[in-house]
Amino acid sequence: MRRLFILVVVALTALHLCRSASQANSVGPPVTDVEALFMPERDLADIKLTVDHMIDASVSIEASIGQIDRMAADVRAMLPDNATGAETLATLLRYLYEPGDWNGGSAFSYDQTDPLGTRPINRRLSTYLETRRGNCITMPMLMMFLGKRLGLNMTLAQAPLHVFIKYTDDDGKTWNLEATSGGGFTRDLWYRQKLQMSDEAVANGVYLTPLSHDEEVALIASTLVEHALEKGDFESAIAICEVLLSHYPNFAYLLAKLGNAYGGLLQRELAGKYNRMQDIPTALRAKADEWYRLNGEAFAKAEALGWRPEDGQFQ
Repeated sequence: MRRLFILVVVALTALHLCRSASQANSVGPPVTDVEALFMPERDLADIKLTVDHMIDASVSIEASIGQIDRMAADVRAMLPDNATGAETLATLLRYLYEPGDWNGGSAFSYDQTDPLGTRPINRRLSTYLETRRGNCITMPMLMMFLGKRLGLNMTLAQAPLHVFIKYTDDDGKTWNLEATSGGGFTRDLWYRQKLQMSDEAVANGVYLTPLSHDEEVALIASTLVEHALEKGDFESAIAICEVLLSHYPNFAYLLAKLGNAYGGLLQRELAGKYNRMQDIPTALRAKADEWYRLNGEAFAKAEALGWRPEDGQFQ
């Protein structure tokens, strides 16, 4: 458990370390709003934009949904009569990734300056729609939102620190589509060769497996946890994690984030404040013991699924 706790400390920023309990203002939405994201009839594009709006109230859900609907209508107008799934997919990829009259000569492309979407603003779908420069979060999501509107059988899947699409064709065969590379077909082996992941994680469905609807929602909503952690609001991060993990218990990346959140509480409440163990107030010591236990427990669950701290590093 000591080793797991050290991993958390390394991952935290100086901002996280110096915030006091009185300074930590809640930035997360109420858990009831997070749970509402899992209503089965909700459109995934609406869920993504709702999450973005929870983080930044300036994001207009209605405007972006309207834009996505218009884009789908534009693609539909380009299709031949009685288009097959293959024809629909090819037309969608042309619409997105080839410049032409259909996209005003401005194709959507991979943002090489922030390929993982580490800058919060770049995780927002509205940013991708506006700039047409995306990352491994926004690019597969927009492609899937459009594909579903066109009747294509698409779901999200994960590789370490990466999201891609699982597409099932008219014959029932499933393919990987790499949205950051023109939507091209990509083998599981390619991801395994490029991105470090354990055999256990693959066998346990942590990576390379099509996600269910609830798992897709949890993946989309995980940016709420990242936002709370970035702001040092560890309480909100924990509360949101608990909701998301109740729908996606094997979300190993989120289990690691949960461990980070408990580690953040320990650092915020204890670091540099007490010289000796006996100086810690009894009530706080009991809380700290519990946070320490839950920190180790979260990382232990992630590691039992095959997650490793080095996941996602290029081979």
